[in-house]
Amino acid sequence: MSTTTGSALPPLQSDYSELVREIRSRGLLQPRPAFYAVLGTLNLAGLALVVAGLFLLRDSWWALLLAPGFAIVSTQIAFFSHDAAHRQIAHRGRTIALLCLVHGNLLNGLSYGWWIAKHNAHHAHPNDLEADPDVAVGAFVFDSDQASARRGAAAWLTRHQAGLFFPTLTLEAFNLRVSSARSVLRPGLRYRKVESLLLLGHLTLYLTLLLSTLTWIQALVFLVIHQALFGVYLGCSFAPSHKGMPALTPQQAADPLLRQVLSARNIRGGRFVDLALGGLNLQIEHHLFPSMPRPNLRRAQPIIERHCRARGISYSETTLHESYGLALRHLHQVGAPLRGGVSSSR
Repeated sequence: MSTTTGSALPPLQSDYSELVREIRSRGLLQPRPAFYAVLGTLNLAGLALVVAGLFLLRDSWWALLLAPGFAIVSTQIAFFSHDAAHRQIAHRGRTIALLCLVHGNLLNGLSYGWWIAKHNAHHAHPNDLEADPDVAVGAFVFDSDQASARRGAAAWLTRHQAGLFFPTLTLEAFNLRVSSARSVLRPGLRYRKVESLLLLGHLTLYLTLLLSTLTWIQALVFLVIHQALFGVYLGCSFAPSHKGMPALTPQQAADPLLRQVLSARNIRGGRFVDLALGGLNLQIEHHLFPSMPRPNLRRAQPIIERHCRARGISYSETTLHESYGLALRHLHQVGAPLRGGVSSSR
């Protein structure tokens, strides 16, 4: 990962406890049930409209126009499940599990148990090459030393990973489903049997919907469009926040505020961006306070920025467009050793 630039490293005393006290005193960690009731209702209404549209346009190629809308609804449902898993909607364990199992497993075909374990590891160790599964070696690599060890087809992929990033996202939804299926086939998940049944239920309902409203070739094309755009939307929502951000020193990683602030960047924008990216555009605030309800993140943003700037702590934010440029340039730099170039990623 790229190293911190600038004249001096941020101070090790970040006064995190002081920030926590201010955030709590302003009530920003209190639940917002009305917001999530409206949001959940809108998501289900969107899903119902897509289903109704498929039945109204039965056996018509015009039905393919519903696939992008379905991808948007699927992603918004995933954001809702993400918030529920972080205890933003409710605090009781059973309520959280119910919300996530319904929205994650049944409505989206993604394993709640697998995802929450992976995501918790990411939150605990953001951008840590050894502990963060989001930057683990896979189709892409995020460190030049990792890139240098690649051989064969993997090396070719790494050489061209910047150019392949967005096209590869079309496979992300499929990748998540494969990971979910593998997780329920192995022991260890708390709700393994329930998750297995719900994943099977999702697959059955999804295929039944498509095959009962479309010809098989139309159903296949619809499935490809829906899943590809679902993967792109998810990837484009998560990628801007951490890719290309600095690797931390041990001292920085040990501080709860520095660990989260220095490894993330915010995306500028208003309420529409908040909705479109599920609040992930305010990544710094979300990582500092994962249980903070999404609508409170924007209220917390100026408080946290002011706290960081007053202590000389780098607080990164950029536009959505530029965030993709930063991520792609980092991927390009990481692959430089395999192209015979010199990488500056470490």
